[in-house]
Amino acid sequence: MFPLARISAVLSLLLLIVMSSLAVSAQDDNPTEASPLRLSYVEGDVSFFRDGAEDWVEARHNTPLASGDALYVGRDGDLELQMGSRAFIRADDDTQLTLVNQTADFIQFKITSGRVSFDLRTLPSGYSVEVDTPNAVFTIDRSGYYRVDVNGDVHFITRRGGRAMMVPAGGQAMSIQPSEEIVVRNGAVARAETYVAPEPDRWDRWNYARTDDLVDAVSERYLPPGIAGANDLDHYGRWRVVGDYGPVWVPDAVPSGWAPYSTGRWVWDPNYQWTWIDDAPWGWAPYHYGRWVYLNSYWAWAPGPAVRVAVYAPALVAFFGVGSNVSVGIGIGTAGLGWVALSWGEPLVPWWGRPGFVGRPWWGGWHGPRVVNNVVIKQTTVVNVTNITYRNTRVHNAVVATTHERFGRGQMHDAPVRVMETRQLRHMHGALPVKPGPASVMTGAPSRIRPPEQVLSRAVVSTRPARESTLPWRNEERRRQGSVEPEPRYVPAPVRQSSELPRPAFGAQTGEERARPPLPPRFEERRREAEAPGGRARERAERGQVEQSSPPAAISDNPEAATPRRFEPRMVPEPARRQERIERERTESSGQAEAPAPFNRAQERAASGRVEPVAPRMVSPEEMMPPRGMREPAPTRPGQERERERERMMPEPRRLDAAPAQPRAAPEPVRRQERVERIERERADLPGQPANRTFRGQDRGDGERRRSQQ
Repeated sequence: MFPLARISAVLSLLLLIVMSSLAVSAQDDNPTEASPLRLSYVEGDVSFFRDGAEDWVEARHNTPLASGDALYVGRDGDLELQMGSRAFIRADDDTQLTLVNQTADFIQFKITSGRVSFDLRTLPSGYSVEVDTPNAVFTIDRSGYYRVDVNGDVHFITRRGGRAMMVPAGGQAMSIQPSEEIVVRNGAVARAETYVAPEPDRWDRWNYARTDDLVDAVSERYLPPGIAGANDLDHYGRWRVVGDYGPVWVPDAVPSGWAPYSTGRWVWDPNYQWTWIDDAPWGWAPYHYGRWVYLNSYWAWAPGPAVRVAVYAPALVAFFGVGSNVSVGIGIGTAGLGWVALSWGEPLVPWWGRPGFVGRPWWGGWHGPRVVNNVVIKQTTVVNVTNITYRNTRVHNAVVATTHERFGRGQMHDAPVRVMETRQLRHMHGALPVKPGPASVMTGAPSRIRPPEQVLSRAVVSTRPARESTLPWRNEERRRQGSVEPEPRYVPAPVRQSSELPRPAFGAQTGEERARPPLPPRFEERRREAEAPGGRARERAERGQVEQSSPPAAISDNPEAATPRRFEPRMVPEPARRQERIERERTESSGQAEAPAPFNRAQERAASGRVEPVAPRMVSPEEMMPPRGMREPAPTRPGQERERERERMMPEPRRLDAAPAQPRAAPEPVRRQERVERIERERADLPGQPANRTFRGQDRGDGERRRSQQ
């Protein structure tokens, strides 16, 4: 019999081993911080500010946002933030937007001016979005389309089934139903009124169309759920199937000698510390998830098995100390820092995070085999971080280096050096020996625009304070100049469900009644359009498809295919068709000849500078309400006057009986297909086999599959 003390010691040791393995497993599966938002689209003048910087800088594509980051959109500018793979925040000119807080189940924004849309196609259960404005705070906890306009009054619009809750300044919590516009007027006690949501304008329609395109990404079939940037992979590279790695993505148009993590910059992030921001438009997913492998003289990104939720990393590299005795492409003259992309299954040694996490091998978010020194290991294998040989260090030009003074202070492509002799590299694990400063948080060049002081000093209504800065230094001078923001007016967060809350009163500042929407389209209408002359070609063009060349025999059997393609004018939108019907009925009832098309009549009046007289006639009750496009406008919302001015500058849609279009250049889908085919011919030696092959089933010759015969 074993002594009781020995049995107890053995059991304690076994329990400790089990708990340690569980802790390691939990550490590998769960992120240490919430995945940051991606600045995915920038157009025009957009400025960025991070606490600790000396001033506003130009916003940079692919920047991961942290709590406290602020964005300002100048005139004629636009921006887009991606929150996962199916949620988007967009803002346009004269908008100031700040990310206040972010946790695993909560995100908080502040809007002090301008217009912001939240197109949330999916929102995880239990997740909430808070929007702080000068007059009220709004809470969103379900998917939908939401729009906020701030300019004196605050307008909040819900669409696509969106519901929200609101607490005005000095007031009580209220519910917001789908298809509503809430107007919150400023005051010591803000007054909220409800109206029906107006018809979508050009901004809303652009948001709808852009999101529809972004969420329909072919590359999502190879990625774990929740990764942003899948649509970029569709446009800037191709997927291949390689036996050892499964699906891999090969970027297009990279220069000779290029290597991952060689064109971009290192920036200090308050949560993840040193973070890589790449210059490439596709430079998000391949630099924060997965691994890079070198195949047949091509770099390929391998996301690994897409079976579980992805975990974000600031960069997936191994760091090395570079001494003056190490041979490099261009002498750095002093000690420096080098890095190389991790290869298939290799561990990341974190340089950020809590004690006990920093410096330990980590496979967070990686669901493929674990590889150390080209050997697959088990989850319970103890890894010595000082004895790891990284596979990509053997690839020519793969190790990039710079001095300590230049690291985190500018573009890497300005002065990169390539390490030639890698045997003497000293692997670094733990915190990097580079201290950040104000220049380390500047993602771009100094910006020429910044928000007005009255916008920066505008207080908002909020339910919780901003997250405290974790920067290791403070820029007191910058804080005195305006980075210290006014204290918000705090209100209690809603504690009841939106269905249990009262609704705002119906507003008295009413305009016209919103017109009835058209009936939903039927597939029979699409079938008739396709059977019309040129309909099939137009349908293919709308889908972005290009006709494939067929054998001569097949062409001779199909008269339509033998006819040269002719792109007909697009169908007139439903609002324009309704307008034409109303005018046609009006002219028929008055016995007059059909009037010319509105577009031509408007041009004639504009050219002559006169208004044609109209003979008086009896008006039926149905005609007392003018057509939607000719009604008196409702009281303008913030930014609506600017929107109307833009729409007045645009020509009206063409009628179906317009003159045939003149021959023009090949449409964009055709040009894109030609570019793809040319690249395919030039890169015939890509590794593996094409991954995005479609099913070759029975079809009717027009790209539409036949129904299965039972």
